Amino acid sequence: MGIFDRYRGPQDLAQRIPVFPLAGALLLPRADLPLNIFEPRYLAMIEHALSTDRLIGMIQPAADDEAADVPKLMKVGCVGRITSWSETPDDRMLITLTGVSRFQVVDELDVDTPFRQVIANYHPFAADLAMGAGAAEVNRPALLKVFRDYLDANNMSADWKEVDSAPTEVLVNTLSLLAPYPPQEKQALLEAPDLKTRADVLVALTEVALGKMGKGAKPRLQ
Repeated sequence: MGIFDRYRGPQDLAQRIPVFPLAGALLLPRADLPLNIFEPRYLAMIEHALSTDRLIGMIQPAADDEAADVPKLMKVGCVGRITSWSETPDDRMLITLTGVSRFQVVDELDVDTPFRQVIANYHPFAADLAMGAGAAEVNRPALLKVFRDYLDANNMSADWKEVDSAPTEVLVNTLSLLAPYPPQEKQALLEAPDLKTRADVLVALTEVALGKMGKGAKPRLQ
């Protein structure tokens, strides 16, 4: 059974999930996020996930509360499934999360685990579980043009054969993950209502970045 065959609808995803609050981190459906886990509380979270359903919610702390010991959480995150993991000799875990669906935080639970847990509502994002939903509405040529312009401006290159063959959904979400934008703009990409809007936001942000580069600023892809 493929990873996405497991999740045909919101009812197939656990409502109670552990969450990893991380500013600037972005996870999107069917995109991969590599993580280097070393804090004891998050190592415990990984062990918990691996012993249950392998699901972890990535979510950003609220922008005005990042410095707090227990920061408030943004209202929307994305749940991912651990699709690869390995241990290192110095007790770290290297994992890959593959995005499954966005979720709204219904409530944060009072738990005795060292990691935080929430009740998640996936129903507003049910379309996330349909592979390629909305891809036909994306202006793919505009997206590819601004991506090429960005690479050229930074003296960077890409495997264009691989880029051209990538499904539109994968292209939009992968470029969104790689985009070197601040947390609030990452959150805007996450909360975009559909794939077309996300692509439009990404193009607009990149055009702004290119304009700034003309004035000396040079953001880089992560």
